[in-house]
Amino acid sequence: MKGVKALFLGIFGTFAFSWTGLMLIPNFQIGHLDPQVSQDDENDIYPVPKSGMADRGRKIYAANGCVYCHSQQVRADYAASDIDRKWGTRRSAPRDYIFERPAMLGKMRLGPDLSNIGKRAPSEDASPSPSASPEASPAANAATSPATSPAASAATSPAASPTKPVAATSPAPATAGPAAAPSPSASPAATAATTADTAVSSTGMPPQYSAAWHHLHLYSPRSVLAGSTSNMPAYKFLYDKRRVSGERSAEALKLTGAEALPDEWEVVPSYDAKCLVAYLMSLDQSHALTEAKLISAPASSPAPASSPAPATAPASSPTPAKEEKK
Repeated sequence: MKGVKALFLGIFGTFAFSWTGLMLIPNFQIGHLDPQVSQDDENDIYPVPKSGMADRGRKIYAANGCVYCHSQQVRADYAASDIDRKWGTRRSAPRDYIFERPAMLGKMRLGPDLSNIGKRAPSEDASPSPSASPEASPAANAATSPATSPAASAATSPAASPTKPVAATSPAPATAGPAAAPSPSASPAATAATTADTAVSSTGMPPQYSAAWHHLHLYSPRSVLAGSTSNMPAYKFLYDKRRVSGERSAEALKLTGAEALPDEWEVVPSYDAKCLVAYLMSLDQSHALTEAKLISAPASSPAPASSPAPATAPASSPTPAKEEKK
């Protein structure tokens, strides 16, 4: 009997100790977290609960088993190389998940982490630029280069010395050069510099991580990631294949290659597909938190801006002395 009592006491003590360490203490520490409000701007609140299509898309994300292959947790730099992979600028913190029920942390990574996939999406003004820039660059250069060079030379030559017009006019073609000059100036350089843009415009592939890109990725993953060995399944059941009646839908997927359809057919995303993409576009943990420091900030602070300062004043002894005290 004495041995049985000790056995039961040991089992009870083990469960009580583990429950206290894994449930009670963490709930006391992080169980009552509130959203962070910025001291400078009261409207800057993070995180904000998802609603509407993003909330429905979260349920579709879980129902289709996406959580089994993708994680939503950027690990600290001392524990993994998630930040080096550009999956985030800081580690994930408990505050990121206060409105997640349950939290989609994931159990393994057969695919990349999705904690900040919404942050990787191109901005609205930058998304049409890849297709428009190669076409507009020759016209823009042909229109702006003759107009700016004589105007600049005529305006600067009488007002300034002969040395200053050179300095004033040199930045003008330099700034216009990287944006548009490659195409009209030199054909081999233009083809080498705009290979990605021309490839995007010729194949009709949308910018990476945009909403249209996500729809193509969900419908046919291997067609988006050329040469990829990804084993991600295709979620074609979330899309409707229908015959075109009248005008083609603006939401129709631009399928190429083996997935291309005849002109009388089109594939459009269903409401569930739109909700799933809306949820993916809402995933963003890049907001600064007091308990999780950004990794990109210290990387940019000791940039070359601080190096020339001691290099220009090596003769003055007080400046390095002050820096050493700091």
